[in-house]
Amino acid sequence: MLRKEMETALNEQINEELFSAYLYYSMAAHFESTGLAGFASWMRNQAMEELAHAQKFFAYICERGAAVKLTAIEGPATTWASPLAAFKGAYDHEVHISGCINKLVDLALSQSDHATNNFLQWFVGEQVEEEASVDDIVQKLTLVGENKGGMFMLDNELGRRVFTPPVAE
Repeated sequence: MLRKEMETALNEQINEELFSAYLYYSMAAHFESTGLAGFASWMRNQAMEELAHAQKFFAYICERGAAVKLTAIEGPATTWASPLAAFKGAYDHEVHISGCINKLVDLALSQSDHATNNFLQWFVGEQVEEEASVDDIVQKLTLVGENKGGMFMLDNELGRRVFTPPVAE
């Protein structure tokens, strides 16, 4: 059984993950409207990944005999000045989510909740990958600058991403 404080914190993380999906869907819509279908596809895949993260939290809360309590999801931004601005925003958001996960780990450790700490370690590793993958695109966009050929090539590369759901435990 989860302590109430942990139950509340995990429910808040579900909201964070669902907001992440909203944000990435919003970015996908923005890229679609600007003719960058590959960027849009990458963001849709990222949104699906965030939904899978929310589902992992949902399932864990239920498995521990606690109650899932969904709350309103804040609306994300809908436009960005450039692809670089969008991906910088995505990177900053992933850093924020890493901080949220770290706070959950701190709470689990302070409560000697080793089961939740163990569960959260998957997310600790996942956030390293999340930050690195978005930062890689930020670096590429910085190199490309305003070069239309480079942007076309990067759009094509990002369009090849395929969502692979996390393995069920």
